[in-house]
Amino acid sequence: MSVVRFGVSLESELLVELDAYVQDNFFANRSQAIRALIEKNIVEKKWLCNHHVAGAIVLVYEPDRYEIAANLLKIQQNNTELILSSQRFFEKNNLCIEIVAVDGIAQKLTKLSEEMISLKGVIHGKLIMSRVD
Repeated sequence: MSVVRFGVSLESELLVELDAYVQDNFFANRSQAIRALIEKNIVEKKWLCNHHVAGAIVLVYEPDRYEIAANLLKIQQNNTELILSSQRFFEKNNLCIEIVAVDGIAQKLTKLSEEMISLKGVIHGKLIMSRVD
């Protein structure tokens, strides 16, 4: 595949962030980082369609808040056709990391992850998917 060069104009603050992204992710240069970001965007855009995908929903929350675990369990019980398994780890900093393995249509998994991530008390959440069809 041939490479095409083009110029990009960025605000100085955004350029600082790009350089930090390059360094944090061990890219050789800005071009590689921009390429990776564009490819990531393309893949995520494809997730919005009806492709069959598999992946994981990663959630971080405080384990002392029992209503979070109860609400997550209720959501999982209502979505057994999408959920393969879940695993909970208790981290040193008094946090719980829950990983939910999922398989199904991308739109359904996105909706499921949004429901879980938006629960009150979830500190951080992310859906990771890969196309399997």
